[in-house]
Amino acid sequence: MHNYTREDILELVEEEDVGFIRLQFTDIYGTMKNMAVTASQLEKVLNNECMFDSSAIKGYPNSESPDMYLYPDLNTFEIFPWRPQQGKVARFICDVHRADGTPYEGGSRYVLKKAVREAAEMGYTVNVGPECEFFLFHTDENGIPTTITHEQGGYFDVGPLDLGENARRDMVLTLEQMGFEIETSHHEIAPAQHEIDFRYDEALIAADNIMTFKLVVRTIAKRHGLHATFMPKPKSEAHGSGMHINLSLSKEGTNIFQDSSDKNGLSQEAYYFIGGLFRHMKAITCIANPTVNSYKRFVPGYEAPVYMSWSAKTRSPLIRIPSVGGEKTRIELRSPDPSANPYLVLAVLLAAGMDGIKNKIVPQNSVDEDIQDMSAEQLEQLHLEALPGSLLEAVHELEKDTFICKVLGEDLAAKMIAAYKKEYRDYSMQVTEWEIANYLYKM
Repeated sequence: MHNYTREDILELVEEEDVGFIRLQFTDIYGTMKNMAVTASQLEKVLNNECMFDSSAIKGYPNSESPDMYLYPDLNTFEIFPWRPQQGKVARFICDVHRADGTPYEGGSRYVLKKAVREAAEMGYTVNVGPECEFFLFHTDENGIPTTITHEQGGYFDVGPLDLGENARRDMVLTLEQMGFEIETSHHEIAPAQHEIDFRYDEALIAADNIMTFKLVVRTIAKRHGLHATFMPKPKSEAHGSGMHINLSLSKEGTNIFQDSSDKNGLSQEAYYFIGGLFRHMKAITCIANPTVNSYKRFVPGYEAPVYMSWSAKTRSPLIRIPSVGGEKTRIELRSPDPSANPYLVLAVLLAAGMDGIKNKIVPQNSVDEDIQDMSAEQLEQLHLEALPGSLLEAVHELEKDTFICKVLGEDLAAKMIAAYKKEYRDYSMQVTEWEIANYLYKM
């Protein structure tokens, strides 16, 4: 993590021969947006004077005062290693402010900052380690992405099975040049599926890192003639891509999720945090799995969780307790997917966990047998609730959960609910190949 001053930035831009600066921010759907300026405009950037018209960006105001300003976070200054070395290209991640200087409440980063601040007032810092999966597919002769891959690689396979190996290596090297500490990178279960894991960090930095990570992965894939997609389930017959999120809390620099005297190695706060997550999990699903396609991943037999359970013994519950102790103690939430807006996901997870701690919410008992192998009768006996089965179901859960809507802010929550309902309605009107194949000749 850098700690740059205004003077540091002015010096760096001159020394490194930076020609362009990109001002990046994230819309409510988790899509990165940016505006580029030349280095001659740096003073203006540093004075928070870069204005843009937000009316054309989904989820931003389009009637009352659409003029917004981008305030750069100086610590996010980074030079893109893949751009030319003369007249380099750098970026800032920005916060969105109104013309009167107040932060825009619907800004994704603002929502997370607010949740982080509220946790800090209780004395807590949250650390987040994301595990982001993605597919590398071929493009056609026009450069249009396909879902075609010529490889048959499986979990942890190596080249020549893994045609994406060179691309993945370049991604890791590029990320390291940009200050990431890469812990592991490997081939995932499905052909053409990959995972790169980077070191945990505080929530806001972790969310910024996820956005930068996606940009790097897409950019380097393209340079290798491949298309990187973070779509949750691009192929019905293959595993989907998840974005497992590892969470731990620290207080005065010590991980307070740990307790060596507990059979699962967890403290009372950790159990309450899990309790808070379960209480709000159905509404959180709408934020963690925000596309129609997300719900194609939640099917039995493909590793993604379907039922709401936790365990320190099995591999595939909704919340897994990894078998590491001490300062590495953490909980792993396995439902989010990489189509989610990382700022909003981390905001609602942190707020729900804090709600658990504040109100001493005790979680349900752990389920230490593999749920994927259970019969319907066994599942019924355990009284396990399922995650929402569709985007529409998840939207209804979000509407009902006033606490999560408050975390997002009433205005942003209302916009997201309306947008997801529209997406589901548009999707429901599509006639798919499956329907043609199954009904056309029969009826």
